[in-house]
Amino acid sequence: MADRRQVEPAVQPASQEVQSQEQQNLDQQSLNEPVEADLEKRLPERQYCVFRAGRERFCLSMLELEEVVEWPAVTPVPLAPAFLMGIFNLRGAIVPIVDIAFSEGRRPDLLPRHVVVAVLSQEPGQDVVRLGIAADEVIGTFASSGPLQLEEAPSGISHCCGMLRHEEDRLALALDLRGMAEAFSIGVI
Repeated sequence: MADRRQVEPAVQPASQEVQSQEQQNLDQQSLNEPVEADLEKRLPERQYCVFRAGRERFCLSMLELEEVVEWPAVTPVPLAPAFLMGIFNLRGAIVPIVDIAFSEGRRPDLLPRHVVVAVLSQEPGQDVVRLGIAADEVIGTFASSGPLQLEEAPSGISHCCGMLRHEEDRLALALDLRGMAEAFSIGVI
């Protein structure tokens, strides 16, 4: 009997250790679940460049943005449509500059300060198409994990694919480069 008593206490702590280990594992899992849920919410975060052209704010996905340059020496194109401000040389590549705020009657004596150079993705084997967008002010880059707001986007603008909510509930029109190329006849240039 004495042997049984000695064996029983030895067995009980082992089962208590297993239960204790299982409880620790459950506690650790419950601690990790909120962290993993937070990570899943933050994973699809997208970066946007927000800029102002005329009175309106626009944004462009950072995946479509090549760079932002100071206003360059622009060569006017004879008989060009009103939205085409001209072309400029970007390290050997000729880039057309489109003024998406031309309908607002931009003052002719007030030139934009920047050119947002976007890259229109093409099918494999085709040349890269660059497009310069005249910008009066580059506001900055903003991250968003939520989708673009489609219900607030104006329906009459073909080159707008939604709205981005940024810095204290400000809105910016999200540009669709393919729609912009069609609306501003970039293929002709």
